[in-house]
Amino acid sequence: MDFEEFRLTLSGETPPPGLSDLLRALWLDHQGDFDAAHGIAQNVDTADGARVHAYLHRKEGDLPNASYWYRRAGAPVETSSLDAEWKALVLRFLL
Repeated sequence: MDFEEFRLTLSGETPPPGLSDLLRALWLDHQGDFDAAHGIAQNVDTADGARVHAYLHRKEGDLPNASYWYRRAGAPVETSSLDAEWKALVLRFLL
């Protein structure tokens, strides 16, 4: 699946089958389901999981918590727009 195909799935009611946990979290986030997205991200105990977790807290406006998760991910605090960060994460996990 490429980014355009992923983007087209966003008009559906449920995530497409076969998505990784982190792509599913980003799909749910795009649909406005923070709780479900957060639940997935906090259960992926990897740097990538921490990275999505950081993005979600940044989006909700909890910058101190987001900063903690960026550190856990070994990544600098993101300064791009939320849309750009979301897209970059999706592209990263589609590889």
